[in-house]
Amino acid sequence: MSTLPLDDTATELQTAREWWRDAVIYQIYPRSFADSNGDGIGDFPGYTSKIPYLRQLGVDAVWLSPFYVSPQADAGYDVADYCDVNPLFGGLDDFDEFLRTAHEVGIRVVVDLVPNHSSDEHAWFRAALAAERGSQERARYVFREGRGAQGELPPNNWQSNFGGPAWTRIADGSWYLHLFDTKQPDFDWTNPEVADFFDDVLRFWLDRGVDGFRVDVAHALIKAENLPDIDDRKKVPAGDTGPMWDQEGVHDVYRRWHAVLDEYDGDRLLVAEAWVSPPERLARYVRPDEMHQAFNFPYMVAGWDAARLRAVIDQSIEANESVGAPTTWVLSNHDVVRHASRFGLADPTSWPNGIAPDDEQPDAALGLRRARAATLMMLALPGSAYVYQGEELGLPEATQLPADVRQDPTFARTGGAEAGRDGCRIPLPWVKDAPAFGFGPSADVWLPQPDSYGPLAADQQVDDPSSTYSLYRTALELRARYGLGSGSLAWDADGFGFTNGSVRVVSNFGTSPVGVDGEILVSSDGTAGPTLAQDATAWVLVP
Repeated sequence: MSTLPLDDTATELQTAREWWRDAVIYQIYPRSFADSNGDGIGDFPGYTSKIPYLRQLGVDAVWLSPFYVSPQADAGYDVADYCDVNPLFGGLDDFDEFLRTAHEVGIRVVVDLVPNHSSDEHAWFRAALAAERGSQERARYVFREGRGAQGELPPNNWQSNFGGPAWTRIADGSWYLHLFDTKQPDFDWTNPEVADFFDDVLRFWLDRGVDGFRVDVAHALIKAENLPDIDDRKKVPAGDTGPMWDQEGVHDVYRRWHAVLDEYDGDRLLVAEAWVSPPERLARYVRPDEMHQAFNFPYMVAGWDAARLRAVIDQSIEANESVGAPTTWVLSNHDVVRHASRFGLADPTSWPNGIAPDDEQPDAALGLRRARAATLMMLALPGSAYVYQGEELGLPEATQLPADVRQDPTFARTGGAEAGRDGCRIPLPWVKDAPAFGFGPSADVWLPQPDSYGPLAADQQVDDPSSTYSLYRTALELRARYGLGSGSLAWDADGFGFTNGSVRVVSNFGTSPVGVDGEILVSSDGTAGPTLAQDATAWVLVP
């Protein structure tokens, strides 16, 4: 977190090196952050108006999920134009103003990049559909002939991550691959035109001044030669190995991108969304000439469990240190049930794909208590941390959404068997006693907000020293003051605790209070000692 006066921040942004090693990066989900024009969907003028809020919170950077021109079949991860802003969110001038305002206060801006697939409304794919078999236009995507006597069967048995087959047949009988929705055809990264195109996309946004890229499904760009069948017809989870995941050729792509970023000043960032295991395999993405960070999903899925957390922390740090890279820590994002709700389930290590009204309902108070404790533990770990919008308010998952308002393609493609991701994407509450809880100037919202969001609105928390927002703000200030992000970890001999520099971190996973010796700098339950209750974390100053 920058401590320089405002007139020095621009210089700092140009000269600071490897800022990403210990940065706290806040994810903005564009549809749901802040709406300026009352249409119920967030927009860049709305985001710009909240930069003072983010600066007060103390984050170092923001990551914007996709805001590009898109038919929004998958909330913007179906890109029709990689070099323009969707009119839903504003225009390029609005983006530039947001970037300029963020940089003025020392906040960097990372944008999402979606290189595995485009929208079916992208000009390239429209040209491919209009072209003949074997054409240059078709070669930019993964088109194949079907199996069976008349080519009536898909080319292989791959399944979409959103449910159903990963292949769609077009009018002339050919099939195209889509690892996600039918409206998201996969690029063929063996085609040099595709690589050249994305070099141009990177440079377009780097020339505008962005500080880096979060790379969507970074482990999926290269498919195994000849596209072999998987071993069975079940969907292959993104963390598993398979002919569509984690192929060796992806590393050539990221070496090339690393070189592009090195052309620019300011130490730009590449961070991989790669569901790859074990940690040693994931660490290959962050070797010195490839990416700079990779999301630590094993940490996110560990849940609220001492043994699982300690194991993944050790494995992650060891694997990343072997290649000289920092470790990232994350508890929630736009694709998963919010941790304030996951941790309130009977099994706080469970991993549902959304929560529907008929599913087990979380214990809200228990979930928030554990979420606050888990967050305080995470922010004390060495490396970089990610915060998903609204978690600093303690927002729970929206679990009562009716079927007719759900928009995640997962819900439709699984026939409702999986609730999907809408529940973590609800528009943020800013003002308790305002229409749409102050999300915008009207009562319109693209997804309905639960009543529980009212008391959690930002205006109810920013001046309350006991609030979750204040806990995050205090922890981020202390994290910067004591250099925890650039520190190192040493475990206690017994119990779940560790020391990072001059701060000792104690988390109580047991059923009885534990003693805490020393000055408590901050605690998740507000205690000043001398004991720490169940499901709580405290930072203690080491004498």
